[in-house]
Amino acid sequence: MLQTHPMYAYLPATDVARARRFYEGKLGFSPGAELSGGVTYEFANGTACFLYPTPNAGTSKASQAFWGVDDIEREVAELKARGVRFERYDIPDAQVDGDIVTGGGARAAWFKDSEGNILAVIQQV
Repeated sequence: MLQTHPMYAYLPATDVARARRFYEGKLGFSPGAELSGGVTYEFANGTACFLYPTPNAGTSKASQAFWGVDDIEREVAELKARGVRFERYDIPDAQVDGDIVTGGGARAAWFKDSEGNILAVIQQV
């Protein structure tokens, strides 16, 4: 049932204005509809996320969302050029090349938004 419908991500923000500066300024996102104090962002293939206000932003120690990319080196370089700082995690049996980790059939790089949410870019191998 549910798998036949689109799925969307929620991105929590303690300070929506600050988070918008990160997503729209650093990541270059174009805002969509504004509702309930938050804002939507649309992505490829009809996917989207909703940035919304909550005091619980940044409390998860797991990734909130990821983007499936075709060229992770290019995406990481572009994000770094925009001032995004990448995180390092100790992942057993993974190969690390700079900010990119390879393991489990994918290459990944993680970063945090202005609210402390963990995000990633991932390329399947």
